[in-house]
Amino acid sequence: MSTQVPMTVQGAEALRAELHELKTVVRPRIVADIADAREHGDLKENAEYHAAREQQGFCEGRIQEIEAKLSNSQIIDVTKMENNGKVIFGTTVTILNCDTEEETTYHIVGEDEADIKTGKISIGSPIARGLIGKELDDVVTINTPAGAVEFEIIEVEYK
Repeated sequence: MSTQVPMTVQGAEALRAELHELKTVVRPRIVADIADAREHGDLKENAEYHAAREQQGFCEGRIQEIEAKLSNSQIIDVTKMENNGKVIFGTTVTILNCDTEEETTYHIVGEDEADIKTGKISIGSPIARGLIGKELDDVVTINTPAGAVEFEIIEVEYK
């Protein structure tokens, strides 16, 4: 029995879009490449054929991976929830480093959606684990690679 993995609505939509692209554009192009390479004769020494088959393997593997992720996901839409100031999966949290007075905003998302460059952190990251369950104006101590750091939660958005 597989466990449900939390995923935001945006994350699920991105995976569905990638799946659609793979099935309707990439897969048919690879099949055409294989057919074209077959016409060139001897398959043993045909680099185009082997490259196209390798691409096909990667494509089919990614399709299976996305389908499995979507089937095991629990899509959570925080926009339909009442904002009570509590940090939960899917919220956007602005925190203030109590030492440096530096503000940082994070969107807490699923493992596959995390992208620190865009401010999306995984639910399993130390910062997200330290923030989950806390509320607006709480001061939290989070263990970071640089040591324990105190943060104040200054904004919680359900968007």
